[in-house]
Amino acid sequence: MAAPIRKIKRIELTEEQKKEQTLESLLSEVAENKDSLLETLQLLQELHNSGILEAANSLVKTKEEVAKIAVGQITREPVTNLINNAMAAGGVLTQMDPETTKKLMGSVAKGLEKAQQGLQSDSQTSILDLMKALKDPDMNRAITFGMNLLKGVGEGLKG
Repeated sequence: MAAPIRKIKRIELTEEQKKEQTLESLLSEVAENKDSLLETLQLLQELHNSGILEAANSLVKTKEEVAKIAVGQITREPVTNLINNAMAAGGVLTQMDPETTKKLMGSVAKGLEKAQQGLQSDSQTSILDLMKALKDPDMNRAITFGMNLLKGVGEGLKG
């Protein structure tokens, strides 16, 4: 029968042996990833040649100053107004039916096209033309829409 193990001998590696093992492990990884490492080196060389790498390094070195400038620009009143307006507009758009919005935008585009044609013809509108326009179903629909829009805006401004 074998004698029981009473003491475990630990093999302590010297610094040189640790470095050698690390180097062997690193060389093994480099050999396994040769293609991707070569592509990475090529990319770095291109970034260096174009000056982008130097700019990125400078940006990282001065990150605190860049952050201060960015925060300073973002907190300016015009920028905060823009953000607040965009959020308000986004809120309004989420309440609207997408089909109605699509139809309205198409109508506005067509209206702008007709308006451009009217500008090019350089004609004047008389009172009689306005009276005739009310009988045109398309004009009447647009005028009624506009009046209802104005009524809604007025109700909204009241509150």
